[in-house]
Amino acid sequence: MDAEKARKVDATLRRLGLSWVVAPVDPNNAAGDWGVFDIADPVTRKPIKADAVASVLAKIVQGPLPSAAVSARRGFVIPSKD
Repeated sequence: MDAEKARKVDATLRRLGLSWVVAPVDPNNAAGDWGVFDIADPVTRKPIKADAVASVLAKIVQGPLPSAAVSARRGFVIPSKD
């Protein structure tokens, strides 16, 4: 995944309370591929398998992550027209 997708995945993991770390695969190349790891230390970390990440995200996200703001009105969730 690229840095922008990594940012979204990281935010979702934080909301879920998961302590996985989203970081560049090559710690010296932030413009390269990113992955999800068990810990931050690039020497001893182990990658979390992509299917595990996808399984967690699929349970909470139906379809793509929303890009539009959502606001609540009288107990209903109404997507913004922006």
